[in-house]
Amino acid sequence: MKDLFAAINERSSIRGYADEPLSAEQNTALVEFGLKAPTARNEQELHFTIIDGKGALAEEIGKELNPANPLGYLYGAPTFILISGKDDFSWTSVDAGIAVENIHLGAIGLGLGSVIIGCIEHIVNGARKEYYREALGIPEGYSFRVAIAAGRPVASKAQHTYSYDSQVTDLM
Repeated sequence: MKDLFAAINERSSIRGYADEPLSAEQNTALVEFGLKAPTARNEQELHFTIIDGKGALAEEIGKELNPANPLGYLYGAPTFILISGKDDFSWTSVDAGIAVENIHLGAIGLGLGSVIIGCIEHIVNGARKEYYREALGIPEGYSFRVAIAAGRPVASKAQHTYSYDSQVTDLM
C-alpha cells in the first residue's frame, strides 16, 4: 500500500490495462473510497454505478462516442465506475469531482491504475438520457457527472508538468 504523499506525487492517468478483471473486493474498495469523500453540507447525494469495462453497456456507450473503436475510451480497463448526482443540488458536480479523485488515489494505494473520464457526459445525459438512467441504475432526479476506469496497469505515463509560478498567485 502506497503512502498518500507518494500516491499524490506519482499520480498519472493510466491508459493501458491488463486483460484481467478486478476482484469484487477491489471494486467495492474503489467505490467505498468515493463514498468516503466529503460532500457539501454532508448531503451524500452521489450515486455510483459499477459496470464491466469490457461489457455490452460500456460498448454501447462507446459506440455513440466512437463507432470505429467503441471501447477505446476505456483503454482496456476491466472496471468502469460512473458517478451521478442529484440534479437539484448545486454542489453535486464539485462533490463528484472530489469523490472521483478519492477513487483515483485509492486505486494507486491498491496498486491499480485509473483514468478519469468525462467525455461520455453528452451521451449519458443526452438524447437517450432516460434509457441510460434506467440501464445504469441511476436514480430519478440524478444525472451523470463523471466516471473513472480502473484496472491493473500495463502502461505508465509521466506525471503532468506544471508551473507553480504561472499557475499560482501566492498572497501570503
